[in-house]
Amino acid sequence: MTPENQPPTVALEDRMRDAAKLYSPSAARNREPVRAVLAERLRDNARVLEIGSGTGEHGEACCAARPDIAWQFTEIDPESLASCAARAAEMDGLLPPLRLDAGSPGWVDGIEPVDALVCLNVIHIAPWPVAEGLASGAARLVNPGGFVFLYGPFLDGERTAPSNLAFDASLRQRNPAWGVRPIGTVTDLFTKNGLALDERIEVPANNLALIFRRAA
Repeated sequence: MTPENQPPTVALEDRMRDAAKLYSPSAARNREPVRAVLAERLRDNARVLEIGSGTGEHGEACCAARPDIAWQFTEIDPESLASCAARAAEMDGLLPPLRLDAGSPGWVDGIEPVDALVCLNVIHIAPWPVAEGLASGAARLVNPGGFVFLYGPFLDGERTAPSNLAFDASLRQRNPAWGVRPIGTVTDLFTKNGLALDERIEVPANNLALIFRRAA
């Protein structure tokens, strides 16, 4: 099977299970910084679209901190969809997940405009067309004054952490279409789609939180 025909990878880690709900070790590590960044920046009653929701733990944490918001899960993996659905059934503000692939043409069709588009630890384990679809979709979906929030590892020239260089090499061995993305390339992509880099926030484990904002 060629890399292009491989089924999408949903996790590079072992995830624990409690009935339908899954639990991610990486989500446990970065849940708090994600929650802290978003809780401070989302407007009142914000509508959030998360691309690649995984276990659903990030949306759960953010809605617990900000019960006024509406959080739309999306996923492509059946077990992750079930995990998100289980969490949505238990908490107000979490919307039942949509099956969605941001790398597919027309993926935004039928989706309501949002105040924030969130994508956490996805673009390095997806082909580059997923990032391109994310940016072009955000240009159509994000309300004026709203933002895209990316979280994960990035290449940053001489400032790149050695662990991120090693992670990049490991990803490319698994699939040549994957890889830790250069921050300049990502910034250029979103800028071309009308979203300017507004904030760069250092977060644990050599990750970055990037806020790309659409002009008001």
